[in-house]
Amino acid sequence: MDVAPLLITLGILFLLGLAADQIGAASRLPRVTMLLILGLAAGGAGLDLIPEDVTNWFDTLSIIALTMVAFLLGGSLTVRNLKSHGRAIMAISIAVVLTTIAIVAAGLILAGLPPGLALILSAIATATAPAAMTDVIQQSGVRNGFTDTLKGIVAIDDAWGLIAFSLIIVIVGQSDGWGHVAMGTARDLGGAILLGLALGLPGAFLTGRLKPGEPLQAEAIGIVFLAAGLAMWLEVSFLIAGMTAGAVIANLARHHDRAFHEIEHVQWPFMILFFLLAGASLELDALRAVGWIGALYMGLRVVARLIGGITGARMAGAPGHEARLYGPALLPQAGVAVGMALVAAEEFPELADTIMALTIASTVVFELIGPPATLAAIRRVARDDARSPPNGDLE
Repeated sequence: MDVAPLLITLGILFLLGLAADQIGAASRLPRVTMLLILGLAAGGAGLDLIPEDVTNWFDTLSIIALTMVAFLLGGSLTVRNLKSHGRAIMAISIAVVLTTIAIVAAGLILAGLPPGLALILSAIATATAPAAMTDVIQQSGVRNGFTDTLKGIVAIDDAWGLIAFSLIIVIVGQSDGWGHVAMGTARDLGGAILLGLALGLPGAFLTGRLKPGEPLQAEAIGIVFLAAGLAMWLEVSFLIAGMTAGAVIANLARHHDRAFHEIEHVQWPFMILFFLLAGASLELDALRAVGWIGALYMGLRVVARLIGGITGARMAGAPGHEARLYGPALLPQAGVAVGMALVAAEEFPELADTIMALTIASTVVFELIGPPATLAAIRRVARDDARSPPNGDLE
């Protein structure tokens, strides 16, 4: 491998990330969207400027970046935050997942798709994009009940989605039975939780000891890399493992609160490469291949998000000006959906082409339109709060 072109490419990508950050600040667009567009222009669907040696890093970078995001999201699941927003987090996350499955599956079946395929696609539609949403929340600079609740929802909703997806795969297959799905779900989710506990419990008590009260970057990065690597080795969810470790440390570490700040300090370079390479890997040909079924699938997901968000928010007693905006804020979709699609394609090879084409196409669209929708929702709530301060927090 020729090192010089590789280093030159990485240098250019980091500078592009800086440019995207500045353009986003000037145009009020999410920097995530700017990075994806730049990656798309430089990738195979555009000018094809990124060497294959760099694009081959995408899978590894994805795991590292998403584990960092999961670690930070886990830090939002503190007892204090759950006491304030736990009812909304649970109600909205569950309502969005169930509504997405019901509306997307019903709409696709009425459109003529086989029920099994419709159910699989509806389960894939439940996935969100934790990395994109976390970055948009951070970029917005807004910290209120709405953003705290969003962080909690994003931390947990993919877990509900994975459980629903596992159940649907068995229902559609009807070959290995419920015992198979129970064991598979217990291994993936339960094993990930145990791994997160195994890393988080000692991490909560040992970090911040070398320099009292202030964990070192090496400690925080070490936990994230261990969570990612061990999860891959054990074949469990690295997202759930990272989230669990972050939640344990946030709730049990009484002598410091800086482990998450250290991750925030080093996260952005990884996120720059992650989003640029994600943009470079987008396949615009998939949009042309899916036709009206693809448009229907994406439209149904939007409707389901809107209805599920407002339904869950009403059930939780969220303020009225927030309730209607949870759905738009939860539109981003990315790597988790593609992972689900790959599993489904392996289980049902006769449906693989349709599943992959629709999932990739929807990922392209929701990666581009989702972050601006999230940012607009956050800013709208902040403006409404400024004009009319709420009487209280979530009930």
